[in-house]
Amino acid sequence: MNPRKKLNDVRARRTTRNRAKIFGTAKQPRLAVSRSNRFIYAQLIDDEKSHTLVHASGKEVMKGGKALPKSQASKLVGELIAKRAVEKGIKSAVFDRRGYKYHGRVKALADGARAAGLKI
Repeated sequence: MNPRKKLNDVRARRTTRNRAKIFGTAKQPRLAVSRSNRFIYAQLIDDEKSHTLVHASGKEVMKGGKALPKSQASKLVGELIAKRAVEKGIKSAVFDRRGYKYHGRVKALADGARAAGLKI
């Protein structure tokens, strides 16, 4: 069996287990994090309506053409999504790490969002 496939299956099981406990509303949406090898993505989701309220990605941060370390770009994405959330009147969110460890880029995104005023 492909070892990468096995890791993805394990992460999918962790995601399902975590999602049973996490639910976002319009007042306190779910901050879902997704990452690839190159970029990180974040979105605030209202699960009652199945609607994305705000989103941000590493692609937006990297548009200046300047290469940043991934953890620094993740922190900027967290700050960007928090800024957009505050503009829409969202003050707090439930953090959904989607099966990723709370470490490295995922932690940097959460710290950036907290620093910009979003309560997680």
